[in-house]
Amino acid sequence: MSVFADLVRHLADLLQPLFGATAAAAAIVLITAFVRLLVHPLSRAAARGQKARAALQPKVAELRKKHGKDPQKLQKAVMELHAEEKVSPLSGCMPSLFQLPAFFLLYHTFSNTQIGGQANELLSHQLFTAPLGDRWADALGDGGMFGAAGLVYVGLFVFVAVVAVFNFRRTKRMMAANPAMPVGNGDQPVPGMGAMTKVMPFMSFFTLVTVAVVPLAAALYVVTSTTWSAVERAVLYR
Repeated sequence: MSVFADLVRHLADLLQPLFGATAAAAAIVLITAFVRLLVHPLSRAAARGQKARAALQPKVAELRKKHGKDPQKLQKAVMELHAEEKVSPLSGCMPSLFQLPAFFLLYHTFSNTQIGGQANELLSHQLFTAPLGDRWADALGDGGMFGAAGLVYVGLFVFVAVVAVFNFRRTKRMMAANPAMPVGNGDQPVPGMGAMTKVMPFMSFFTLVTVAVVPLAAALYVVTSTTWSAVERAVLYR
């Protein structure tokens, strides 16, 4: 963690002439962009996988008609089909999983008052007037919603909400274009699929909760990564 803190500190020093007191925040944005660039090949693979899975839907529908009354046999047949076509059902999860280490490093770096036995000087850095180590609750306790730090969070919430609405509409369009196939003869829905279909478009709004409860530095990572994902998916899945 001290190595990561040094990286953020040195990058912030380099950006100081351009961004002043918000140099550390700019460094976090750049680190996030670098992580997303590293993960981009996995995102492209996930996009190809999703398109391939969509192309397999007619074959999956045939398997459901054939094995609709035997869920275990159906699951085995579907997995064998994916293996035969070299399509991984989990490829869409890989980009998110590979980003978790960077998120947790930021979270712990800006949650500790000491790093390597010394005072954590990164906690003195700010995004405009909000300390990077504080949370929304700290901003509410220091001036309220419309205080200096509170307004920074208001701006983040508005920005995240705009991105979430964009993702919501896009997900709704994709799910309408690729509806879930029923089981059996077409009159029985896939177990649990109805609830998933209702919840999935709202997943983007959960980012608002994350931004509210983690240190501002980690929230900035989440906001930047979420925005990157929205643009990336719009391009890759067009």
